[in-house]
Amino acid sequence: MGKITVRCVLIFSVVASLGLVSFALCLVAEAKRTKAEDLKFDGRLCQVPVSRSFGFVVAALICLSIAQIIGNVTVCANYWSSRSKGKVQNGNAKKPILFLTAFSWVSFGVAVILMSVATSMSRKQSYGEGWLDGECYIVKGGVYISSGLLSLAALSALLGAAAVMTITTPVDQVLKVHAHN
Repeated sequence: MGKITVRCVLIFSVVASLGLVSFALCLVAEAKRTKAEDLKFDGRLCQVPVSRSFGFVVAALICLSIAQIIGNVTVCANYWSSRSKGKVQNGNAKKPILFLTAFSWVSFGVAVILMSVATSMSRKQSYGEGWLDGECYIVKGGVYISSGLLSLAALSALLGAAAVMTITTPVDQVLKVHAHN
C-alpha cells in the first residue's frame, strides 16, 4: 500500500467518523426537540421555549460540513491527480464518480436546508414574536432523523466515489500494461 492510499484511508476514516457523529447528533436532537406540550398559549398569543436540540443540530451541521468538504477535496484531488498522471485512461470510472459526487452534494444541500430551518425554528419564540409572522412553530417529528439519514446518504455517496476511484485505477493500470504486451 502506497503513501497516497494510506493517507486516503485515514482521511476517509475521519470523514466517515464525522458523518456518524453528525447522524448521532441528529438522533439526539430529535429526542430533545420541542414538543407540542411545550407550547404555551394564552388564548391569542403563543410562546415556545428555546429547544434543547439547538446545540446538537449546530454541532451536526459543523461535522457534516467539515466531512463533506474534506471528502470532496480528497476525491477531486485524487481524481485529477490520477487523470493528469495518465492512470485513468478508461472513461467508465468517470460517470459513477460524477454521479456519486453530485448525489452527495444534493443530499448534503437538502440536509443542510432541513437542519438550518429546524434550527431557526428551535430558537425561543416569545409571546407575539413567533418564528414567522408572529405565529409559533415547532419542528415536526422526524425532521432531524431525516436530516441525519440524508447526511449518511451524502457521505456514503462520497465514500462510494472514493471506492470507485480506488477500484478502477488499478484495473486501468493493468489494462494499460496488457495493452503494451
